[in-house]
Amino acid sequence: MKSWYHSWLAAIRIARRDAWRFKGRSLLVMAMLAVPVIGVSAADVTLRTFQLSTEETLTRTMGSADARLTDPGVSGEPLLQDPTSEDVWRTVKDFEDEPYPSGRTDLAKALPAGATSLTDSTGRAKLRTAHGLLSAEIRELKSTDPMAKGLLTVLDGRLPEKPEEVAATSAFLTSSGLKVGSDISARGFDRTYTIVGSYELPGELELEQINALPGSFLAPLDKALAEQGLAGTEPLTTHLVSVPGGFTWNMVKEANSKGVTALSREVVLNPPATSDIPLFQKYPDYENNYSSGGEEMAFAGTIVGLALLEICLLAGPAFAVGARRSRRQLGLVGANGGDRSHIRSIVLAGGLVIGTAAAVVGTSLGLVLSLVVQPLMEEYAGARFGAFDVRPLELLGIALLAVLTGLAAALVPAVTASRQSVLASLTGRRGVRRSNRVLPTIGLIAVAVGVAIALWGAVQTGQTLLVAAGSAIAELGVVALTPVLVGLFGRFSRFLPLSPRLALRDAVRNRGRTAPAVAAVLAAVAGTIAVATYAASDTAQSRAQYEAMMPHGSVAVSVEEEKGRDVPGVRSTVERMLPVDVRADVDRAVVGDASCAVYDSNAKCGEYHVVIPAANECPLHVSDPARPDAEPKDRFTPAEIRELNKDWRCEGGGGGASISLQSGLAIADAKLLKVLGVNSAEAERALADGKAVSFERRLLDSEGNVGIKVVTDRKAAEAAYAKNEEPPGRVTALPAFRLPAEKAYGLSVIMSPATAKKAGLIAVPYGAYYSTDAMPSSEQRQRLEGELDKTGAEVRLYVERGFIDENSVILLALTVFAGLITIGAAGIATGLAQADAEADLKTLGAIGAPPRVRRTLSGFQCGVVAAMGVVLGSAAGLLPAVGLRFTERKEAQDIYDRDLANGWGGTLEEIPIVLPWPTFAVLLIGVPIGAALLAALVTRSRGALSRRAVN
Repeated sequence: MKSWYHSWLAAIRIARRDAWRFKGRSLLVMAMLAVPVIGVSAADVTLRTFQLSTEETLTRTMGSADARLTDPGVSGEPLLQDPTSEDVWRTVKDFEDEPYPSGRTDLAKALPAGATSLTDSTGRAKLRTAHGLLSAEIRELKSTDPMAKGLLTVLDGRLPEKPEEVAATSAFLTSSGLKVGSDISARGFDRTYTIVGSYELPGELELEQINALPGSFLAPLDKALAEQGLAGTEPLTTHLVSVPGGFTWNMVKEANSKGVTALSREVVLNPPATSDIPLFQKYPDYENNYSSGGEEMAFAGTIVGLALLEICLLAGPAFAVGARRSRRQLGLVGANGGDRSHIRSIVLAGGLVIGTAAAVVGTSLGLVLSLVVQPLMEEYAGARFGAFDVRPLELLGIALLAVLTGLAAALVPAVTASRQSVLASLTGRRGVRRSNRVLPTIGLIAVAVGVAIALWGAVQTGQTLLVAAGSAIAELGVVALTPVLVGLFGRFSRFLPLSPRLALRDAVRNRGRTAPAVAAVLAAVAGTIAVATYAASDTAQSRAQYEAMMPHGSVAVSVEEEKGRDVPGVRSTVERMLPVDVRADVDRAVVGDASCAVYDSNAKCGEYHVVIPAANECPLHVSDPARPDAEPKDRFTPAEIRELNKDWRCEGGGGGASISLQSGLAIADAKLLKVLGVNSAEAERALADGKAVSFERRLLDSEGNVGIKVVTDRKAAEAAYAKNEEPPGRVTALPAFRLPAEKAYGLSVIMSPATAKKAGLIAVPYGAYYSTDAMPSSEQRQRLEGELDKTGAEVRLYVERGFIDENSVILLALTVFAGLITIGAAGIATGLAQADAEADLKTLGAIGAPPRVRRTLSGFQCGVVAAMGVVLGSAAGLLPAVGLRFTERKEAQDIYDRDLANGWGGTLEEIPIVLPWPTFAVLLIGVPIGAALLAALVTRSRGALSRRAVN
């Protein structure tokens, strides 16, 4: 060999022939290297295709127009805007001591000279469908105009050209049961429209929308609804603008001066200098309001690094066994003058050859996979991707990663093979090798340092990056300790029967192939245990924080309609469609007449409040007469605020409510108590005797009464609110009964209609509560929704299903994933063990061992590797999860302390740490047993006979 170049050519030629000769082992290693390449390359192409270019984003936003003008609703007040976003803006005036402006302005006044515009209005309405009523978005846009090109894609038929024609999105047609050619109308509007086409919005595939010509749908509908006393659609209108020469930055600033925001194609593509952006000059924080994403990149880098480590651990033993199977060939190289560098080159060339093949196959299959899954990904994301975006440099980097991973996996076997003497290689003897003490020492130090960094980052600094870095270092340390830990496991072999004892001793004796496989299982299980522990802890936290709105299985229905005319029909519909046990009708209280809504601006309508007696008001919420402007933090110390948070006067209400009622006041009878699970004969007698039932202690005065304040003078009330004063009104004291320690479910007071009348309130039918014999099924709820749609009322339906564990599917998927990785890694180690210990198996057969010994030995070899990896991985995976939970505890404590310092009060959030015992059970018990059984089933009982090897 004349130079390193020629020696490497020879090494690559030998490695290529060796890979072709042992196709099974080569395909196995190539698959291990290619699978991540397929996933990463497919993910890269899919992500790049999903990330729209600026031009594609603008086209979906404004079609082919030059700009889009939007009214932000500040009554035309001048404002400052981010040049690349119409949603980031501030008014020029601060309005610190004045009411903030709220109102519409005329967009037409912001149009530049010579500009043409196209109105784009959207509103919502309930449309009559084949099933009943469906709330959908109504868009009035002349979609055939050239400026609208790119906003939508026609799928079938055509776009509307006449006032009586509409087009519908495919999502709307699917939900409504209608099709192109069907007639459609809106609730409260007799006019009929014909669906002439279907389309989709590239950025919102699931949006249920109807497209009509400007002025043909929303305005006539609003007029018809107004005549019936119903609420209108409240449309929002923007203008698409086309200007010769483009919409410049000066035009944007001119529009801003008139209280209008503008998104300009030219400005977004060519943003102005920072010095020419008034918003950034006046408010510098707006220029730096985007995260650099460094933390996410660090996490991604850690995950990728650990994944590559696992691949190396799995592929390394394959190269090691391959080198041992070719030791005679390598010995011949040494016998003919080859030195250690040549032997290293041959083994490394095997990694280079297989890594290159994996890179080519992986990137090619990744591109194909990206194309195949793109339609599915678009449906999942609810948006169309952009142009197929392939970036050769990124794919080349991914491919090189596979090559480097192959070289890294072959590095240790190459060094080991080069150190073996020529005589040992030719005779097949492995010799006596002393264990390496340097690597375990480094591993032990890494574990200690990693644990210290992770815990310090969690408890002292609250930095998740330190937790991730420390956990990664500790896991690498455990990987380095794996050979020693495998040896410690071997001490248990004396207590085992013959087959598992042989399997464990074989694993300990051949740590070169056992330790990497155990470490690979360790890495997979550690990640799973980490995520599962965090998910289980998060689930426990969410379960503890969940506040049920009603007892489990109960149903509540309310109707947002004036005068409650549709309520009786809705109540009976629910009772007819569901397995109802008890029905409790609920009325809402109003002041004035039955047509008054809550906080109605009509002069004839008043308002009411449930009064909190002065002695029961929380000191944190009451100002000091001597210092009316003093904050709670200036009047109380943090310790006093902490104690006041425990005071019954500062406690909150009874959680969320399934029916929204002003001040939590419900007008109902004793049936409501039964539905809410309140078993109190005293409370039922109190309601029957005309008393109110209170769920809150602070609402009762010293005499046991509840005060209801009724305000009838609307103008006087508004004047008082403007002065930050209490409005004048009459307070009625009602005898009350308090329910101790009962679940309020968002309610504060229950009273009968007669009692409400004494307080000056009018009872208006509003809804009902129901207790059920059994939890309503999904089919029952769907049928009920369809029947309620037919009533034509604005109905809000709520079914209390209790806490739903959204992480259960994730935990199951993680457990299955870890199980597959564990079985796969253990299977690889078992296959290598059988290839490496073929002589031992033949010896067993020669001395009369039964055929089943081969099968049982194979099963126990696989089970031993899986068990060792699972045990070590379970221990290693707890560190990052516990560290992250400690980080969240510190964050919650910091927020609580800051709130106390600011005088806001509050409660300290509980951050529990819960171990996922079901996941532990599956991994620690089920996976090793499953791996052992699977390996035993696929292993032949009898091996092939062969002649004695000649050394």
